[in-house]
Amino acid sequence: MSASPAVRVGAPDADLRLATGLRTAVRVPASSANLGPGFDCLGLALGVYDEITVETTAADIVVEVSGAAADEVPRDGSHLVARAVVRGLEFAGMSATGLRLNCVNVIPHSRGLGSSAAAVVGGLAAASALIEADGRRPGLTEDELVQLSGEFEGHPDNAAASVLGGAVVTWMTEDGGYFARRVSTHPAVVATAFVPEIQSSTSVTRGLLPDAVPRGDAVFNVSRAALAVVALTAEPDLLYAATEDRLHQDYRGPALPETHALVTALRDRGHAATVSGAGPAVLVLGTAELGEADAALAAEHGFVMTGLPIGEGVSTLS
Repeated sequence: MSASPAVRVGAPDADLRLATGLRTAVRVPASSANLGPGFDCLGLALGVYDEITVETTAADIVVEVSGAAADEVPRDGSHLVARAVVRGLEFAGMSATGLRLNCVNVIPHSRGLGSSAAAVVGGLAAASALIEADGRRPGLTEDELVQLSGEFEGHPDNAAASVLGGAVVTWMTEDGGYFARRVSTHPAVVATAFVPEIQSSTSVTRGLLPDAVPRGDAVFNVSRAALAVVALTAEPDLLYAATEDRLHQDYRGPALPETHALVTALRDRGHAATVSGAGPAVLVLGTAELGEADAALAAEHGFVMTGLPIGEGVSTLS
């Protein structure tokens, strides 16, 4: 990526139609956002991946889905991956007469693990690969993938993690710019996810947040978000302090009582536990795998504990 973010403002003038029979496949990771204090500005890719195959056809958009939430999503052009493919092509001044998509979903839906961001990033990355296969335009840059996926999501933290992999710091500008940089995660850092059966809506839990917070709480979170970068990259022993939050988690607690209770119980045991994104999943960052006692604690609260590697960014499989 360039030292200074640069994103094309609009699509080229020409509408170049792709030939039929172009095919690509991409792999895109789950993600966790906020990591405690970094509301809308810190994200982490997790080693659970959806796979998306896209082929250009002579007519219509057809979507096949298997795996997580396969019975809950549309099978036409309103599917989020399909919308992202179309947007990516449109941004480059290109189009397709028809598309056939096959989505293999492994990332749990509506759990706070970035399933919607992964769908958008996967669709945009597939569009980029089709553009490259066509050969008349360059594919989308990482900066452009972050920008376009941020426009879908309204904030770039999950999406940028799925684009770049690892840990990311993201920011937005008042004129609608979405930007991100990957930071080098310390090799000792490991992640553990706690996933419940229940789902939650990001829009609902975001609506619980106040428009203003005490200045002391704001200063507290600024310090912890800065410390989180140090902990993730250089001193993971600081992760417990670095994942403290006063900005959003307690406000969401009444809507997610099981999540709030598990975060509290895990932190009482000395684990750097946070709400994963808007929940209800919980994420623990540390330098050692958690044990059977932690899995049993999770089960008591209705969660399944799973150790996960740090994820790599979206990649093309073929």
